[in-house]
Amino acid sequence: MDFKDLLITPIFLIILYAIAFWARPKFTNKLNKKYFIPALSVKFIGAIGVGIIYQFYYGNGTSKGSGDTFLYFHQSNLLHAAFIDSPRLWFKLMLAYGQYDQETLVYTTPMIWYKAPTEFIILKITSFFSILTFHTYSSIALCFAFISFTGMWQMYITFHKLYPSLHRRLAISVFFLPSVFFWGSGLLKDSLAIGFLGWAFYGFYKLFIEKKQIFQTGVIVLISIYFLASIKIYILLAFIPPALLWVFNENNKRIKNATIRAVTKPFAILLGVAFAYLSATGLTEGDEKYDVEKLGEQSKINSIYLTKQVVTGSAYDIGIFDGSLASLATVGPQAVVVALYRPFIWEVRNPIMLLSAIESSLFIYLTFIFFYKVGFFKSIKFIASKPILSFCLIFSIILAFGVGTNSGNFGTLVRYKIPIMPFYLAALYIMQSHLKRPKKVKRLAVTA
Repeated sequence: MDFKDLLITPIFLIILYAIAFWARPKFTNKLNKKYFIPALSVKFIGAIGVGIIYQFYYGNGTSKGSGDTFLYFHQSNLLHAAFIDSPRLWFKLMLAYGQYDQETLVYTTPMIWYKAPTEFIILKITSFFSILTFHTYSSIALCFAFISFTGMWQMYITFHKLYPSLHRRLAISVFFLPSVFFWGSGLLKDSLAIGFLGWAFYGFYKLFIEKKQIFQTGVIVLISIYFLASIKIYILLAFIPPALLWVFNENNKRIKNATIRAVTKPFAILLGVAFAYLSATGLTEGDEKYDVEKLGEQSKINSIYLTKQVVTGSAYDIGIFDGSLASLATVGPQAVVVALYRPFIWEVRNPIMLLSAIESSLFIYLTFIFFYKVGFFKSIKFIASKPILSFCLIFSIILAFGVGTNSGNFGTLVRYKIPIMPFYLAALYIMQSHLKRPKKVKRLAVTA
């Protein structure tokens, strides 16, 4: 970040707020209107905060900063230079997928992420906003935050339709967890991933459960799936199976004949498992990082490398997941616990870990209270009876397993797990509300 940020960023901040105030009446009601601007504001704070942290904390105050966020920005210089030289060449690069072309060789040869699809798409998006913002880091980061906010607002609206009485707690779950609005707002893959996850969640509910605005919502679902697959495919693979189960359970409740409901459920579960398997193998085939055939080996490499860094205090060791059932049984539960409930307070080594530890402590407290008061088996039965809870918790556990086995240290874990946190905390608050006033919450959920 430099002096240009101080000049350009306030202008774009005013523009984005103007758009938000114009859009607010169209996307809010009396209950949730008050959260719209504050939720957007913390996203903007997070976007600027990420840049400040990476420049002055991790980058030791250097003008170029450090970390992925500045690498995306500086690598996008090449695309921006292409636009300045020739908009036609820029457009050609924006449509490229790693293939070399004589005309664009001068731009692609020094581009370290040109043949890395998940990173290159971030460079493309960065370049698009770069043109609008005169290639200003902070302004581009605000645009990332704004796009992320649109999806997270749709996530919140979906929860709010199901449980309008919990509007305040659901707002906390989606918008005001420090890790989520900080790491989910800057010029990073995480910001766009959680935004498109929110759009996918909203789209599945609107299209397959409410069955409204079929064409429009179908387009939203397809776009969300495309970007999730392009940016962080493992989030999509964790999302699809529980989302299909959620859709089936919601629609299955509407079948009046109990026999038909009982007969169709096993078939739907088998269909969901088959679809999840085909999605996982088909979408990731050939991918160096996420090919199903290579996940065990990749996790093993990550674990061996990062375990060596445990002495620094930021890494954790849960053993090696090699893809076998035995390692799944031993490493899997530890990975879920790490992603949902760690770092513990006594593992804190820096201020960023402290925030994450406080959030984890909240998760531990709410989880323990519910299971303690209701009982383990009754809790499982209750969760299974509520489709939205089943979805939130299954998605959280699947993704927690994935990030817990592959991150290896708390510094990366706090970023990787932010898609889990809104869904898991929302589920905890919903369970807590049923525990306190089950009849009132049930009636509101049905009439929403």
